[in-house]
Amino acid sequence: MAEKKIGNKVLRLVRGDITDMEIDAFVFDITEDVKLGSGFGGAIQQRGGIVIQKQLDEIGSCPTGEAVVTEAGILKADWIIHANGPKFREEDEEVKLRKTVTSALARAEEKGVKILAFPPIGTGLYQVPMDLCARVMVETISKHLENGASLEDVLIVAPDPREFTPFKAQFEEGA
Repeated sequence: MAEKKIGNKVLRLVRGDITDMEIDAFVFDITEDVKLGSGFGGAIQQRGGIVIQKQLDEIGSCPTGEAVVTEAGILKADWIIHANGPKFREEDEEVKLRKTVTSALARAEEKGVKILAFPPIGTGLYQVPMDLCARVMVETISKHLENGASLEDVLIVAPDPREFTPFKAQFEEGA
């Protein structure tokens, strides 16, 4: 675990299952067509219930860089913030990633979220470089917390060493 105090707010790096945490909301990296699909999205639907995909179907789409919110069904969290991040080697990858994180933070603020968890955005299937993701996410979240956010605790949940190590380096660099 790593931790960064920002005024009376905290940014934390932790390991764990983002869907099983005692938090208000978590972010999930989704595609423009807002289908949970298989893999981790399928696990979210299986654990949280069909209400999540039903609400996404009503929303219809989520352009790159944007975020939408659904209830979290029977998961421990109240909300899921579905964010459509950049894909590997897309033009303006860093700008799109920063916008995606900012959009997710804005949706959390709108819902009154106090504790929010992020996965590394776009680093799985979409192959956003881990170092780029770590730098942009830590910078963007830190800046948001510095600017009077109502969020109190933001977690970056990196379940394996491939993800955890670059984020930990970014936390230490900014210390």
